Amino acid sequence: MSVKPSLPRDIRPELEHELARSPDLGYESSSEVGFVRCLSHGFPTPLARWHYHDEYELHLITSTSGKVFVGDWIGPFQPGQLVLTGPRLPHNWVSLDMPAGGVEERDLVIQFSHEPLARAADTIPELREVLPLLERAKNGIEFFGLSDRAEAHWRRVKASRGLRRITAFCDYLADLAACTDYRLLSSVQLQSDGDDAAIAQIHAVVSRITDHIADPITLADVAAELGMSESRFSRFFRRATGNTFVDFVNRVRVHRACQLLMESDRLITHICYEVGFNNVANFNRRFLEVKGMTPSDFRKQSANRFAGSN
Repeated sequence: MSVKPSLPRDIRPELEHELARSPDLGYESSSEVGFVRCLSHGFPTPLARWHYHDEYELHLITSTSGKVFVGDWIGPFQPGQLVLTGPRLPHNWVSLDMPAGGVEERDLVIQFSHEPLARAADTIPELREVLPLLERAKNGIEFFGLSDRAEAHWRRVKASRGLRRITAFCDYLADLAACTDYRLLSSVQLQSDGDDAAIAQIHAVVSRITDHIADPITLADVAAELGMSESRFSRFFRRATGNTFVDFVNRVRVHRACQLLMESDRLITHICYEVGFNNVANFNRRFLEVKGMTPSDFRKQSANRFAGSN
């Protein structure tokens, strides 16, 4: 009799509610601050769990190293790592070298909401500089070379209140928006450049890929449907998404496979065909190219996102 692998009872991320944000855990009281809230905590802590929330979270690691989980991204972290996660993007940081008794400070965090910034950008042109940053944050962004400035920014924001907090926070955002040394962490990111008609065409293609992920689809078919030559469509698509058409399709399929690997105990061979790959060898090869590990290793490592239960 075969035995299914042991998986957590509930393998979905936990939604963090406002009622759970106690000052006893390191949160600033909601009665004392506005839309920018600072948080610092050590490890272990009840805050360290596979979870998501409605706010953006700017997360600086100051001590220990281990594994970070952001959406379908799994990677290492160490002191100085700076990550911005978007609303409802699941995440967790699991320390693997924690000293006996833990550490008092591991994370310096800022949470902020989308709507106040988006509404302000409608009337304050200077704030529009931050909108591409917020769009990228849907995937999670890891920044490089900013750790020292990030800590100084955090401490200035933390020490400020009222208008001075907003100006300190905007100074922090300006550095992040100007940073060109970064990588996106989870799934595939569209770059919404170009005119409205071109963007609509790209989104139609992307929707077709994601909504019918297992269906065969070729560059030639889509180019013909749009009335373009294959070479023109190839340039058009790469400019809009940052990927070749084939790479984009593979990434979308691998991303869906990651979700199924994390959220179900389906057999890997079944997942392979469910997301549109026509053989397991090709699935394993493309998965390794995109994620840097095999599907089975991804499933094993993703189980660790519950450890320490940020």
